[in-house]
Amino acid sequence: MQPIWAVGLMTGTVLDGNIDVALLRTDGENIEAFGPYTLSPYPQWIRDLLERTLTAARQWNFDGPEPAIFAEAEQALTRAQSEAVRQLAASAGLGLGEIGIVGFHGQSVLHRAPQPGRIGATRQLGDGWLMHRLLGAPVAYDFRSADVRSGGQGAPLAALYHQALLRRIGADDGRTAVLNLGGVANVTWWDGGELLLAFDAGPANAPINDFIRGLGLGEMDRDGTLALQGQVDEDRLVRLLQHPYLAAPFPKSLDRFDFSSSMADGLGPADGAATLTAFTTSAVGKALDLLPRHPERLVVCGGGRHNPAIMTMLGQRAGVDAVPAEAVGWRGDAIEAECFAFLAVRVLRGLPISLPTTTGAPRPLTGGVLAM
Repeated sequence: MQPIWAVGLMTGTVLDGNIDVALLRTDGENIEAFGPYTLSPYPQWIRDLLERTLTAARQWNFDGPEPAIFAEAEQALTRAQSEAVRQLAASAGLGLGEIGIVGFHGQSVLHRAPQPGRIGATRQLGDGWLMHRLLGAPVAYDFRSADVRSGGQGAPLAALYHQALLRRIGADDGRTAVLNLGGVANVTWWDGGELLLAFDAGPANAPINDFIRGLGLGEMDRDGTLALQGQVDEDRLVRLLQHPYLAAPFPKSLDRFDFSSSMADGLGPADGAATLTAFTTSAVGKALDLLPRHPERLVVCGGGRHNPAIMTMLGQRAGVDAVPAEAVGWRGDAIEAECFAFLAVRVLRGLPISLPTTTGAPRPLTGGVLAM
């Protein structure tokens, strides 16, 4: 297959209010060119609606009929993201007919990892057929459900794209790994041959953001200011790091709320932010220790790389040289959206999007639903 222009869409579980939209020219195996990328803000009413939807999802917890708010939120976010695609295509000078496919991840509202004797469950809101009708372009969506139904974790899904990025910079010797810091932290490691590993390491920005919001101090610990001023509660950190998830073998995955801001209960703003940041980075260190080889370098993408406290503590507590994605020529804010453009092309071609070594699927699995 010749490379095509694909659009990828991503909105993370930290609910930063933005739709990540990226153009990528790819055949689903290699990256030919990076197109424009943008953040398209949701209007405040959709942000508020999604906050209420996440609350309803946690109360529902896959038990009984879905909350009615899901349908309302799905319509709203699908229309907003369709308009974001339209605007990005126009800014790139592309007609919608020149877009080969749109990769529409949708909004994760709940994810439950499989347990012994019980398959997992996952729910992303997004109406791919509505987006197809609005844009006229093929749309790939619902990327995780097939993997979960087969007994896989349904996450993380970025490994194959991370592998393509690593191949592009010649990092094929196992000394470089990729860390994505969104609501949850996930790690990808490739030995340069057949072995590609990926799993959720622990929490990333979500508990820190929730802690700051809960104190009425804004949306996040911007620039790591509070964490850099605070003192880590080392005794508490030792206890937190005994959580069984951190030592569990991979494949494994997390929901955004599996680790909460309550880990900092009773601490002041600065010490709480410092302790949560230390936990995130120490959990990454424990994840790297599970790999066949502890990487020397960690290329960090996602919003967490903008936090100097996190980047500093990765070196101190994870024992690795952590560099932002831009240091190797990647667009750190765009990678998740680019990933779903890449995976959409794989869906179109019938190629696997998850592997036994990345999600625990029983075999390399195609996934996603095509609306075309």
